[in-house]
Amino acid sequence: MKKIFYLFFLLCFFSTALFASDNSPEKLWVSSEGAKLKANKKASSSTIAKLTIGTELAVLQYEKKWYRVTLSDGKTGWIYRGKVSKNPVEKKEGSEEGGSFGNLLGDLTGSSIRADNTDSSRSIRGLSPEATEYAKQQGTPEKFRKELDKVVAEKTAPSEVENFLKQGKIGEYQE
Repeated sequence: MKKIFYLFFLLCFFSTALFASDNSPEKLWVSSEGAKLKANKKASSSTIAKLTIGTELAVLQYEKKWYRVTLSDGKTGWIYRGKVSKNPVEKKEGSEEGGSFGNLLGDLTGSSIRADNTDSSRSIRGLSPEATEYAKQQGTPEKFRKELDKVVAEKTAPSEVENFLKQGKIGEYQE
């Protein structure tokens, strides 16, 4: 009798665990301007849809740096891992063409080192107030700061970055 009770208890426990588990697909969000849903896991494959930053994706599968995903409208295709985030992403107000590339260059080498949004935006703006103060304390000449400001003021169009990645066979273009 104890064995039957024990088996019944185990059956109830595992049934509850099975039905209580969240079987919903993993979610990702588009984090890069110009992200495209592709027919196959190749950058050269046909584009199913152009995606905006913040678009939610349901993950169906992951294979060789590509996610097979479904959009809320039912379209299914592939997106390169460097174009998505595991956290919800919102497009920043005032972001301009060529000013931000989201995760465009993220994950290219497979490195586990990541730059967070604060580090990325700080590098786009130039030195943070703390870094500026540190440079002053260390006696860094003002001419170096001015040169950094010139470099920071330079803009690169997304199409130029895209061509660079294609020619170098970098990221999603390494086929």
